[in-house]
Amino acid sequence: MLLVTPGADRRRGPLRAGDQVQLTDPKGRMHTITLEPARQFHTHKGILEHDSLLGGPEGVVVMIGGTAYLALRPLLSDYVLSMPRGAQVVYPKDAGSIVQMADIFPGAHVVEAGVGSGALSMSLLRAVGESGRLTSYERRAEFAEIAVANVERFFGGPHPAWTVKVGDLVTALNETDVDRVVLDMLAPWEVVDAVSAALRPGGLVCCYLATTTQLSATVETLRSHGTFTEPQSWESLVRGWHVEGLAVRPEHRMVGHTGFLCTARRLADGVQPPVRRRRPSKGAPAEPGASPERAEPLRPELP
Repeated sequence: MLLVTPGADRRRGPLRAGDQVQLTDPKGRMHTITLEPARQFHTHKGILEHDSLLGGPEGVVVMIGGTAYLALRPLLSDYVLSMPRGAQVVYPKDAGSIVQMADIFPGAHVVEAGVGSGALSMSLLRAVGESGRLTSYERRAEFAEIAVANVERFFGGPHPAWTVKVGDLVTALNETDVDRVVLDMLAPWEVVDAVSAALRPGGLVCCYLATTTQLSATVETLRSHGTFTEPQSWESLVRGWHVEGLAVRPEHRMVGHTGFLCTARRLADGVQPPVRRRRPSKGAPAEPGASPERAEPLRPELP
């Protein structure tokens, strides 16, 4: 199968056969179509000939049965929220945070476990580029098939940096000197040994977690493993704003909790992580070996 070049030439210039086009009506409803010569797009409003868009620019308005539709190439964030799903997708706000906070760089060797519907895979492929490597592991073959179809549809064909393997990361992972490992799975604490063996010194593991119990188990396992730095954990919340003239206020709905993120760096072999000093909670004894001045003083109860 011919590999594509999923670079800037796929995102600019005249619309061509095989390009994705997003049609948005006046109410904000979106339809994504793949342009093909002599094909038609049917809605309850009427019919659009694909040929009317082929060879022309994006950012135009087309009429379908008297209704104006804006025609643009879809953003990746739009595409992942409208594409077919086998499993819940990683939301764009979390995918962006993973790319930034996990420091996914061009040419990186990245391993991903839990490909789901391919949403995060597309962001990772964008970040590593054609010179990088992304190996995605998925236990369920039907999810892998959906993910491959979604990714190839967005990029216009197979991405040259992507390999999908159906299997369990613990038994199937045979790569070494990996730069980054991204885990979107039910029990990432069960694969910490395999991840530690695959990562190079200074490499990073990033876990996407749905619940506080998953977060706790993952952090404590990474912390006690002895080959990682102190884990860092957070979540991101996104709130839109309504802006019309002087009427400026937060939107009534927001993208709240979707998942927790946790990262840790791989230490060199044989290196013991430094003891983490934490301020104890009120009334708790100081950590063993802590100097008296490091312990939090007890505060008198207020009347």
